Amino acid sequence: MTDLYQSQRTMRAMRRAAIQRGVVAVLDIGTSKIACLILRFEGTDQLDIAEGIGSLAGQSSFRVIGAATTRSRGVRLGEIDSMGETERAIRTAVQAAQKMAMVRVDHAIVCLSGGQPRSYGLAGEIELDGEPVSESDVARALAACDVPDYGAGRDIVHAQPVNFALDHRSGMGDPRGQIGNRLACDLHMLTVDTVLVQNILYCVNRCDLEVAGIANSAYASGISSLVEDEQELGAACIDMGGGSTGLSIFIKKHMIYADAARLGGDHVTLDISKGLQIPLAVAERIKTFHGGVVATGMDDRDMIELGGETGDWDHDRRTVSRAELIGIIRPRVEELLEDVRQRLDAAGFEHLPSQQIVLTGGASQMPGLDVLAPKILGQQVRIGRPLRVHGLPQAATGAAFSAAVGLCLFAAHPQDECWDFEMPSDRIPARSLKRAVKWFKDNW
Repeated sequence: MTDLYQSQRTMRAMRRAAIQRGVVAVLDIGTSKIACLILRFEGTDQLDIAEGIGSLAGQSSFRVIGAATTRSRGVRLGEIDSMGETERAIRTAVQAAQKMAMVRVDHAIVCLSGGQPRSYGLAGEIELDGEPVSESDVARALAACDVPDYGAGRDIVHAQPVNFALDHRSGMGDPRGQIGNRLACDLHMLTVDTVLVQNILYCVNRCDLEVAGIANSAYASGISSLVEDEQELGAACIDMGGGSTGLSIFIKKHMIYADAARLGGDHVTLDISKGLQIPLAVAERIKTFHGGVVATGMDDRDMIELGGETGDWDHDRRTVSRAELIGIIRPRVEELLEDVRQRLDAAGFEHLPSQQIVLTGGASQMPGLDVLAPKILGQQVRIGRPLRVHGLPQAATGAAFSAAVGLCLFAAHPQDECWDFEMPSDRIPARSLKRAVKWFKDNW
């Protein structure tokens, strides 16, 4: 825990330094595309004035001055498959964005979608002596949270305080400066595979960029696609990407749960390619132009030319009806939504006061999804687009850019995490000792 704790700290310091200089890049490394946005910050002296713990202030303090996307190569299921190809794709996107912005960037904030994220809810409590709550009291309360043994080979990506209670008053956003005798806090911790984080950090470093922060892409999509009321009252954001589908649940403007299903739009393309015996590029084009999940009476007569370059005239002149195409697409989309439904049930989503679900990401643009999704996920489903931010090109305002836009908001004003507080130094080693003692008791 200590290594990552320190590296997250270093990243936060780098982010502040980059913003002081005025420019920072955000990188969304996905399975189907790599997007790079370059942000320019104005009025940087105002940026770090937080409006309480976990606020998302400062959204208007930046503008996008460069944007580029390239087809992702070397990424599979949200994880790096081929280092060299991923590096080339990142370089292509970053160079194109720099060219548009006419500025060079040295720091990037990155989001990751794979790594099998796991959520933990932790609680900690300390006694106060009737004095106003200070920054160090908050740090002690966070340090009092008993971190579970999340296993070797996992790293903490987010550790955010999501709720404070002072004596009998719960649901507080920021207890600092208030007087009480007992401070309790709830912490949401998200872990992913260490190897994924290390690979992405290494790959971005090879592109001559310093990593100034990492975020989970489902979290980034949530902060850009859910409107303020949804974040406050409780909602789930489902980011349907190419190789994986991220899931985040928010309440009181904090993420309280995240997960990911290893299914996405690319699996639909693969099904079309296998079912119709056509190349993947042709399958992707047919899915984009003719795809859908709800068949109507017209679709039997709507014929689609498959085309091809095999040289076999009969094979290249084949046609398929749109109804047949929907017959291939729909089962896979249903499977994906069923998987998401199970994950929402496992998270206890039905106990939230609001049952709103927002679908976003590139694969959410499939026609008919707004009719099919409520049947599987529940009634309150909408297709979400990311928030508009200053300077964002029209081409980058679609649902496929939810994570990239969310990263902009995360870069401008990240929510408070454990590493933003000066933790008591005796806490971190003590925990592993306590765990060792418990292990000894259990096993001997």
